[in-house]
Amino acid sequence: MRRENHSSMSEYLLLGLPVHLVQQGMYFALFLGMYLTTVLGQLLIIMLIRLDPRLHTPMYFFFSHLALTDISFLSVMVLKMLMNMKTQDHSISYAGRVTQMYFFLFLACTDNLLLSVMAYDRYMAICHPLHYAMLMREELCLCLLAGSWLLSCASALTDTFLLAQLSFCANNIVPLFCELADLLKLSCSDISLNELVIFTTRAAAVILPLSGILVSYGCTGVSILRVPSTKGICKALSTCGSHLSVVSLFYGTMMALYFFFSSSQSFDKDIIASVMCTVVTPMLN
Repeated sequence: MRRENHSSMSEYLLLGLPVHLVQQGMYFALFLGMYLTTVLGQLLIIMLIRLDPRLHTPMYFFFSHLALTDISFLSVMVLKMLMNMKTQDHSISYAGRVTQMYFFLFLACTDNLLLSVMAYDRYMAICHPLHYAMLMREELCLCLLAGSWLLSCASALTDTFLLAQLSFCANNIVPLFCELADLLKLSCSDISLNELVIFTTRAAAVILPLSGILVSYGCTGVSILRVPSTKGICKALSTCGSHLSVVSLFYGTMMALYFFFSSSQSFDKDIIASVMCTVVTPMLN
């Protein structure tokens, strides 16, 4: 089929939540409450870290940027959904679709990398406590943060650029959010290159940070076992507890939902998985 016979879609339809019209108000209030709870909670974390000099440490530096990433991620994904539920206008422009997808990829990848960087920071705090302040100096923290943002930006830009090269058919219906996999299904072009790049970038963005976290905590565990004292174990748990909770919630939710629903083609189950990972997890963080 020639390219000029493809439909150039300038507007797409977001199906939204599969609920009756009379229930829209209740779900709007629920998601608005979850959004405000998350944003206010994360802003409180950032404000406290900024105001309390005792929290001006590498751990809380990375925590504040993780909170900022969660706010941005939730705003990108949820505000459009809330607007659609309020106005009953489910359309989204081509530019809006690409922008939402880019920030979804960018912020999700940043979350992954920040969690890995924080695991390294906890490893240094427990295994090298006497040299921690010298090793985790401000310059290194800024470099690790900048590296996370730049790598995430490059990964998201690659996927977005390749998507922009595709042509799309007349079907313009997107389930809930503008996720890359859903958008590729609407294309009339050959998407084999896109799928190869997606597989490569996803492997790098998930497996490498997760491997870094596991290695860091493996070394930390070995270091703790060398001095098996109750006081040492309690101190290690107090040092790593918050980060371990966030890591368990982030990866646990993602694996449980997407592996559980991977064999199912149910639209409702896909919606539940998307809502859990994009709305509920940041709120619980």
